[in-house]
Amino acid sequence: MNEPLAERVRPKTLDEYISQHHLVGEKGSLTHQIKKGIIPSLILWGPPGTGKTTLANIIAEESKRPFYVLSAINSGVKDIREVIDKAKQAGGLFTAKNPILFIDEIHRFSKSQQDSLLAAVEKGWVTLIGATTENPSFEVIPALLSRCQVYILNAFGKTDLENLIKRAMEKDSILKSKKIDLKETEALLRISGGDGRKLLNVFELVVNSEESDTVVITDELVLSKVQKNTVLYDKTG
Repeated sequence: MNEPLAERVRPKTLDEYISQHHLVGEKGSLTHQIKKGIIPSLILWGPPGTGKTTLANIIAEESKRPFYVLSAINSGVKDIREVIDKAKQAGGLFTAKNPILFIDEIHRFSKSQQDSLLAAVEKGWVTLIGATTENPSFEVIPALLSRCQVYILNAFGKTDLENLIKRAMEKDSILKSKKIDLKETEALLRISGGDGRKLLNVFELVVNSEESDTVVITDELVLSKVQKNTVLYDKTG
């Protein structure tokens, strides 16, 4: 089975990353730090599908650091300690290249789970990157929050979303094998709600639902295909 389109075209470098210019554009607040490899522990706060996980991957890649991932949905204190122990051994203590520990949906961690991260962050055993869709001021414990910089990611704008579709059509081998005429984009953009992942999922759904390899994307076609698949697009996306 093929990976979803959003995974297949996930950016691997800072140059490929679309949107969030205030963070990683030419004068972005994170650009200089990433290029130099001097990364503070940080929390990425923004709506779903705005590139939080992608940005964490790129930061690790550009700064040439070991990268460890935990999901707050299925990780307990034991898992956190195991990953921190691995990270300590991989990075070498107190080096500039300490490993990155990425925690998706960090707002779902309990107080005790967040407490278990404190020593590792404080002593520099890991550089923590947390991703959250919730305001970290309310969801992350003060002791951990005070050790992290908070960066806000914005929902994708119209230009960003259109660029995402165009790049997918140019880069993805499956889409490149088809003749796609992007005649109208308004319905696609509206359904996405500024969520890049959802946009690409809907776009792929519409393209794959056509039997022919020649696909003309119109608002009418998009709406008719999505309405037949509304169960996929509930309030949780």
